[in-house]
Amino acid sequence: MSQAPSAKVRSLLAFDFGTQRIGIAIGQRITGTARPLNPIKARDGVPDWELLQRIVDEWQPDAFVVGLPLNMDGTPSDMSRRAKKFAGRLEGRYHRAAFTHDERLSSYEAKGMVIAQGGSRDFGANSVDGLAAQLILESWMAAWPLEEDS
Repeated sequence: MSQAPSAKVRSLLAFDFGTQRIGIAIGQRITGTARPLNPIKARDGVPDWELLQRIVDEWQPDAFVVGLPLNMDGTPSDMSRRAKKFAGRLEGRYHRAAFTHDERLSSYEAKGMVIAQGGSRDFGANSVDGLAAQLILESWMAAWPLEEDS
């Protein structure tokens, strides 16, 4: 996976990797903002690659960001290894950089935001995966603000 983004990386698709659903958000480094898209279903972490291809074709991102679900002490988890594998597959399939970013507590924060806005607590029926992907991407963009290459 890629290390530091170049200034050419301006639009990004971010993913909140999960075994049943994968949250997606689109964002722009120029504004530092992102917005959630509809999550896609996954089967044991494997997405519908045809559907994902249509999303990539529609949004034409320069790169990808995949949330890395580390343990609270910062050590890798089984899910973080799977998320890294997913990021590697994105890079290989779409020939664009894929970055990973610590996503600890992003889903928890997304659920809190929905509850604070008076939304349903049934997160199985009302997915917060896209919102979690938005939070992951906005956090990544804050860590890697757009600067022109020298």
